Amino acid sequence: MDEKTLRKKLAAVGQEEVLRFWPQLDEVGRKNLSDQIESLDLDLIKDLADTQVKVKAQIALPTDIQPAPAYPRTPDAARRTLYQDAEERGRALLRAGKVGAFLVAGGQGTRLGYDGPKGEYKVTPIKNKPLFQVFAEQLTAYANHFGKPVPWYVMTSDANDAATRAFFHKSNFFGYDRQNIFFFQQGMMPAFSMDGKMLLGAKDSLALSPDGHGGSLRAIARSGALADMKKRRIEHLSYFQVDNPLVHVIDPMFIGLHDITGSEMSSKTIPKANALEKVGNFCIGDGTLQVIEYSDLPEKLALETNPDGGLRFNAGSIAIHALRVSFIERLNAGGKLQLIWHRAEKKVPFVDDLGNPTKPEKPNAVKLEQFVFDAIPLARNAIVYTTERAEEFSPVKNAEGVDSLATCRRDQIRRAARWLREAGVEVPTRDGEPEAAIEISPLFATDPTELARRNPQIRVGQGQSIYLGE
Repeated sequence: MDEKTLRKKLAAVGQEEVLRFWPQLDEVGRKNLSDQIESLDLDLIKDLADTQVKVKAQIALPTDIQPAPAYPRTPDAARRTLYQDAEERGRALLRAGKVGAFLVAGGQGTRLGYDGPKGEYKVTPIKNKPLFQVFAEQLTAYANHFGKPVPWYVMTSDANDAATRAFFHKSNFFGYDRQNIFFFQQGMMPAFSMDGKMLLGAKDSLALSPDGHGGSLRAIARSGALADMKKRRIEHLSYFQVDNPLVHVIDPMFIGLHDITGSEMSSKTIPKANALEKVGNFCIGDGTLQVIEYSDLPEKLALETNPDGGLRFNAGSIAIHALRVSFIERLNAGGKLQLIWHRAEKKVPFVDDLGNPTKPEKPNAVKLEQFVFDAIPLARNAIVYTTERAEEFSPVKNAEGVDSLATCRRDQIRRAARWLREAGVEVPTRDGEPEAAIEISPLFATDPTELARRNPQIRVGQGQSIYLGE
C-alpha cells in the first residue's frame, strides 16, 4: 500500500502518528510497517481504542453465581447407557473422518529456559520426546485405530511460526502425513498508549503481541483452516494447548458426548487442587454456563464448601474443549469474532517521539486479548465433563516448582505405572511413588484399556527404566 493511501486510512481512525518516521525508513522498513498496518482491521482498532483503551471498560460479574453442573467421569446408573452411546458415537465420527485436532502452539519456551517454540521442548521421562512428538504419536495411533487420518490444525504465532515449521520438516513431521497438517498463525494486536494511540516498538514496527487464545477462533477463519475443515467435511474439533503432554488429544467418549447432546462447545474440568488454585472456574452466571477467572471469582465464593466439606466451586478449567466447526463459523459471521475483549495495563517497550527506544518502569500501555472460554456462553447446549488431573493434566509452564518439567515427568511416570497396574503388572513403589521410570508411547497404547488388551508381559524392577514403544 502506498504512503498516501496508508495516511488516509490511518487518519480516518486517528492513528496517522504511526507513520511519523516514514521518511527515515528504507524500502524494507516501509514494507514491514505497511504490511503490519494492512493486517489490522482499522475500524476495529478505532472502536477498541474508544471503548476499551481510553476508558476502563469493566466486564461485569454476573449477579447470581452458582456452581456449574458437570457430567461425571464415571457414569451413574442413569447415565450408563448415555455414555455407552456417546463412546460409540465418538468412534463412529472418527471412523467417518469427522473429527480434527486443533493445537494452540504459539508459545515460546522462554520461561522454561528454552530458546524456541514450546512444542520443541523435550518432556518425556525416558526418550525425551518433544511435546509435538507426543501429540503426533497420539494422532498416528488414532488414525491407525479408526482407519481415517485425523487432520491436525497447528496454530503458531508470529514469534515461532518459521521455527515450528522448520522443526516439523527436520523431524519428518514425526511420521504423520504432512498432507494432514495445516499450519496457520495467530493474529496480532497492537499495544495502545493510555490515550488510545497505537505504539511503535521500533521506527518500522508496531508494538505487537498475540491477540489471546480466543483469537485462535478468528485465525481459523482468516487463515483458510476453516475452509479446509469444511472441504474435508470435518464436524468437530478437539482443542488443546501445547504445554500439557498428558492430554488425550482425541477422546472418543468426550467427542461423542459433545455430539450426542447437541453441544456446540464442550469442556473438560478437573476438581481444583485448592480453593484458590489459579485456574478458571466453571460457573452458572445469571443462568448461563461460563468460566470466571480465578482472579475475578470473589474469594468468599471460592472458599465456600458443601456440607461434606468439599469445595462448592470445584470445577477448574484446563483448556481442553470440543467445538463444532459450524459454531466457529457462526462466531465469525460478518467477519468479526463475537468474543469480548479483556484489557490489561502492561509495561511495553516503545520508541518515543524522537525515535529513542524506551523501557518504561511502570505500566504505560494497554494490551487487549480474547479468551477462548468466552465462547462458551455463546454456544448452544454447552456442557462440562469431568476428567482426572492424574490422567490428563500436568502442564509444563515453569522452570521449577509447580507445573515444571520435574512435576510433569513425575506425573507421566505415575500415570504409566497406574496403567500397568490396571493391566496386571506389578510396579514397585516407595511412599506411594513408582520406583521405576516408565514411559508408554501412544503408539503402544493410548489408554489403560488398550494397554490391558495388549497384555504386556513385563517385569518392572526397582530402579529400572521401562519404555513401551511401537
